[in-house]
Amino acid sequence: MYKSIKEINERIADGSVRVVTAEEMPDIVDELGVEGALREVDVVTTGTFGAMCSSGAFLNLGHPEIPIRMEKMWLNNVEAHAGLAAVDCYLGATQESVTRRDEYGGAHVIEDLIGGRPVELHATAKGTDCYPRHSITNEFVLSELNQAIMLNPRNSYQCYNAATNMSDKAIRTYMGYLLPGHRNITYSGAGCLSPLPNDPTFSVIGSGTPIFLGGANGIIVGEGTQHSPGAGFGTLMTSGDMKQMSTDYIRAATMSGYGVTMYVGVGVPIPVMNEEIVKHTAVRDEDLKTTIVDYGTPYRDRPTIKEVTYAELKSGKIEIDGEDIRTSPLSSYKKAREIAGELKKRVENGTFTMALATRPIDAVKRNKPMAEKNAVVHVNELMISQFVTITGDESVKEAARRLSKGDTNHLPVIDKDNHLIGIVTTYDVSKAFANDDEDCTVSKIMTKNVISITPDAPIDLAARMLQKNNIGSLVVIDNSRRVLGLLNSYDLGDLISGGWHK
Repeated sequence: MYKSIKEINERIADGSVRVVTAEEMPDIVDELGVEGALREVDVVTTGTFGAMCSSGAFLNLGHPEIPIRMEKMWLNNVEAHAGLAAVDCYLGATQESVTRRDEYGGAHVIEDLIGGRPVELHATAKGTDCYPRHSITNEFVLSELNQAIMLNPRNSYQCYNAATNMSDKAIRTYMGYLLPGHRNITYSGAGCLSPLPNDPTFSVIGSGTPIFLGGANGIIVGEGTQHSPGAGFGTLMTSGDMKQMSTDYIRAATMSGYGVTMYVGVGVPIPVMNEEIVKHTAVRDEDLKTTIVDYGTPYRDRPTIKEVTYAELKSGKIEIDGEDIRTSPLSSYKKAREIAGELKKRVENGTFTMALATRPIDAVKRNKPMAEKNAVVHVNELMISQFVTITGDESVKEAARRLSKGDTNHLPVIDKDNHLIGIVTTYDVSKAFANDDEDCTVSKIMTKNVISITPDAPIDLAARMLQKNNIGSLVVIDNSRRVLGLLNSYDLGDLISGGWHK
């Protein structure tokens, strides 16, 4: 049995179309079977609502009375890219305000426009014979723009890794605030309601597919940036008219310690044309897997901690090393349901019709990392391998003796298995002597939360850690926290002046 797009659109037109959400479809398939569900259901609607940083909008401001070719421009003090044409720009969602920094950014400007609030423009130019004006300051609202077209390079991930932090220090990331020692897990995506898990082979989703975007009837442009469906990470490039959008489905946000982002609502209707589509749209959270990765490792290829299903993530806890770790979503399942439901209504009332993709999207492509042309200097190439350590039960006097003989102001404190448990500096020892505490043990004066790094880390990361934490040395450790060496800030001096690469 096969249904054509024409048949489905005829049912939409005459009001006989049967539309269900992706959340409802699995039970229908269980009850009616694949063939029965194909006869019964015409369209399955999906939805997701989460942070989608790779988003933005093209704006056309119109020509003022005295023309200007804008070369630099700011909207509510957020810089927009003006290198397009005289009065066109692209405003990126994550661009931050020059005055308010991460409290306000491109996403907030977009939300303000959609919400009907005025936005201030300031632009500068060199001035030419045909565009003589040198600057302009003006205020406008969305309805006064000729065009405001949202074009998002990367939306609606097919799947996204869940995040935890195995390090001993809390970190702020685009996956939220991650507590040390894997004390929490965050995840994104709506699971079975998300668009791409309902069409993993991209049999109907492609360029030209009509979608719900931020409240507007939008369209899929094609594959999104970083599209990697061969690894389970397909993405979509989407577009829609901002004048049709609603702040119910487009919201600005700031991830503390990371920056500005924008929450975007995306819904894709899946025309149920054959049995393969029925099987794909019968997916449940129990069928969808992702991996928990360690965001405490600051490299592209982060260690995998565990493979889990979305059902497990949504349960609120995941067991790791015999402990129940709390999970929390960064996206809203409630809003995803609302989007799938709203899209269902639009199809049923005839304001949203189906269309075949004009160009297919590659379903097996894998994303590639940056092709770095220069060899990167790593920590193990500059670290000191001959170093002095001390144990926590030895005296401060002994620490002073070892520091005076060594070529460093830092003394790693280890246990009997050479595992790092702390660090003592010349300052710590001097302070102990000043307080007549020279006979106490090292464990009494050591710093327990040691800033450490692994030997395969790039040297620019090490430099950033030294600067960020205002310290003079990093302890180099392996994955078991055994001490391998020291990297001192003064060892980076020549490298900094000569460049980071060999």
